[in-house]
Amino acid sequence: MAPSRRGAPLAEPELAADADAAALRADPERAFRVSIGNFEGPFDLLLSLIGSHEMDITEVSLSLVTNEFIAHIRGLDGPEDLDEASSFLVVAATLLDLKLVGLLPQGELVDAEDVALLEARDLLFARLLQYRAFKQAASWFQERLAAESGRAFRDVPLEERFRAQVPELVWTTSPADLAAIALLALAPREIPTVGLDHLHAPLVSIREQAAVVVARLRGGEPVTFRELVADAGLTGVVIARFLAVLELYRVAAIEFDQPEALGELTLTWTAESWTDDALASLGAGYDS
Repeated sequence: MAPSRRGAPLAEPELAADADAAALRADPERAFRVSIGNFEGPFDLLLSLIGSHEMDITEVSLSLVTNEFIAHIRGLDGPEDLDEASSFLVVAATLLDLKLVGLLPQGELVDAEDVALLEARDLLFARLLQYRAFKQAASWFQERLAAESGRAFRDVPLEERFRAQVPELVWTTSPADLAAIALLALAPREIPTVGLDHLHAPLVSIREQAAVVVARLRGGEPVTFRELVADAGLTGVVIARFLAVLELYRVAAIEFDQPEALGELTLTWTAESWTDDALASLGAGYDS
């Protein structure tokens, strides 16, 4: 008997457009069919009509559909039949939610809770469409697995002309040699350091250069810093004598005058009493 809805025969192109209906025609003996007052045909076709809004869910008697499905699974036996029963329970729960929403009163007297349920109708239809999409994907995977199950790979040795391209590997390393190589590869590397052996600049003592400065300034005549370092042959000596000048100024042994920024620096000895002990402790912080 051809599937019908509300007494009118269903057009063949509409049935062919639905993947589930096509799968059911391939195995009509095992397909679950329903026969209610306004529909007779495959159950998946009923879902397709509800999902496309061509049939109102409120016009479907879910109790009759459930009774017919129970009668259908009584004659089945196998793991795939258990999967079919599980799928029916999921779809039936969705259809029940859809029908509850469809039976809610409509109009100005609908309260906020009813409005929320009405807004959930699209979500319920989405669940139904999602179920159908997953079922179609599973059917596609099943068809591909069945089509590819007859393939067999080519189990033959490599042709001689290709084998001759690379010589055969001969393993000559003993386990002890392999352990030694692994130990060498896994040994921690020494952290590289930068040596100072290439630096040949001699160390200059601040205390010794301070003695030179004191000897030249104790005569009482002012001396410019340019004159003070005129005989310095190394940059380090110039720096050491400048630090010595700063140390002597710190202990109030000298005064200096510089008329303008970056101008000539003139040094004058001002200490009234100066001992060698004071010179011995001068610049100790630099020479340590």
